[in-house]
Amino acid sequence: MNAIISIFKKELKSIFYSPIAYVIGAVILGLAGYFFSVNLFVSRIADLTGVFMNLGVVLIFAVPALTMKLLAGEEQAGTMEFLLTSPISVFQLIIGKYLASLVFFLFITAFTLIYPGILFALSAPDSGIIIVSYIGFLLLVASYISVGLLCSSLTTSQVVASISSFGVLLLLWVSSWLSSNTSGILSSFIKTLSMSEHYMDFLRGIIDTSHLVYFVSIILVSLTLSAINISRRTCS
Repeated sequence: MNAIISIFKKELKSIFYSPIAYVIGAVILGLAGYFFSVNLFVSRIADLTGVFMNLGVVLIFAVPALTMKLLAGEEQAGTMEFLLTSPISVFQLIIGKYLASLVFFLFITAFTLIYPGILFALSAPDSGIIIVSYIGFLLLVASYISVGLLCSSLTTSQVVASISSFGVLLLLWVSSWLSSNTSGILSSFIKTLSMSEHYMDFLRGIIDTSHLVYFVSIILVSLTLSAINISRRTCS
């Protein structure tokens, strides 16, 4: 546990010292404010569905920009070997870096809590839907980060890690659209893989066990594969 905390603190400090983290945060919050304003003052819709749906797409671009350096950056800088020869395991390294990235995005998400406050001050929105929407959004962010970490573990190039994670996340998001061009079991399978399909129910205020299993599975599988990739690379 001490090793995980040590990696977590080091990585979190590195993130907050990085200019790109502030750019990512500013872009996310700026777009979130825009989406919220459009929904409230133009569309006259007193909920956060549109905000979270659009942010789900924005993060497909934003998350890879942060996660690309988590492991590929260590390889490029030549510090990976040093980390792995210290008294920590590969899995502790993965978990520490993952949690640091997750906390950074939770920190950004905390600023959006002003929006429910505004809604409650102006109207009477459904608090249950808002709470469930936040749960779904946090699960989506956690899944995005795990996929980004996995892609970062597959290469020594930060650019390749960023592009590949963007491609995987985009494919997972739009796979429901692809299912409309197929039928039968294949269509159902492709639709099941879609992050947007599982995410949308949360935005409707619906918590389904299958959706929870989906996101948790994405996270666990991605983190496990990341650890395996790093272990194989160090043994070769």
